[in-house]
Amino acid sequence: MKIAVIGASGYTGIELLRLLSSIADLEINQITSRQYKGKKLKNVFPFFSKNRYADLTFEEEIDLEKSDFFFLCLPHETSLELVNQIYKTKKKIIDLSGAYRLKDSSLYKEFYGFEHKYPDVLAQTVYGLPELFRDHIKGASVVANPGCYPTATILGIYPAVKENILDRETVVVTAYSGTSGAGRELKQQFHYPEAFSDAYAYKPKNHRHIPEIEETINIFSYQKIKIRFTPHILPVSRGMIATINFRTDVKEEQLKDIYQNLYEKEPFIRIVETPSHIKYVNGTNYCDIFISVDERTSYATVISVIDNLGKGASLQAVQNFNLMTQREETQALTSLPIYP
Repeated sequence: MKIAVIGASGYTGIELLRLLSSIADLEINQITSRQYKGKKLKNVFPFFSKNRYADLTFEEEIDLEKSDFFFLCLPHETSLELVNQIYKTKKKIIDLSGAYRLKDSSLYKEFYGFEHKYPDVLAQTVYGLPELFRDHIKGASVVANPGCYPTATILGIYPAVKENILDRETVVVTAYSGTSGAGRELKQQFHYPEAFSDAYAYKPKNHRHIPEIEETINIFSYQKIKIRFTPHILPVSRGMIATINFRTDVKEEQLKDIYQNLYEKEPFIRIVETPSHIKYVNGTNYCDIFISVDERTSYATVISVIDNLGKGASLQAVQNFNLMTQREETQALTSLPIYP
């Protein structure tokens, strides 16, 4: 199978190259980057110098006939057009942008700033969260890889939604991400002197991940849920924590049992007894979930921890790839983090 990684010089693209290069029966035969057109992978990223793809050259133009499977690590509007083009060739696609994550096409103008022009492709796209949509992903031609904040949040709240044990008016999510979530493009607030020893909330209203979270959890909800979501930046390169609070009548042990029973067969979800650290998941496809209930206030607190570039992006894309190509779902994904 010949693989294309389109937009391969960004953080998600680099992480994909790292993982895919360990799968022996694949051939990455196309990597693209406008910035590094004509340069070899090893010359742009020297840590690939002993890798089997060290001499692969970044191209600017995309050859739709050259590869069998396409990973797109591109801006939303660029992916919007390219997914449509590749879809017509009947090749398989995993899109890591947000261009096909929302089923309601009317939401794109408000949250992404563009009109969605391809409702036919959108209707065929599967949301790529394996723990919820595994069987649909297996037969999909186009998979929209979830955002990092939605992955952490949805996995953290899904069991409570599915069992209808939360007060829908009280769901509050406070989430924290490493700076790699903003990509490799230079931005003032992410320069080292600006980001070091700093932390802050951003986009506290109408964040574009809100409809992605709500649309997904409401598939399983007995009542329409709206969440209060506030993201924050942490002065670390990667990692993500989502703290989810909601009122419930369920006691702590019962709530833990619900989560444990639902996720016990999931290879990448770990129910933990103490709140996890981002160092416990960085570089991995794991999601650590901690559950507690404050009986004084009847509020549950669920803390979901992932690597924003791992389970929140590229490693989850490889998990989806494994499902779409009838491989072992955990292939290339079982490594533990490098600690500390």
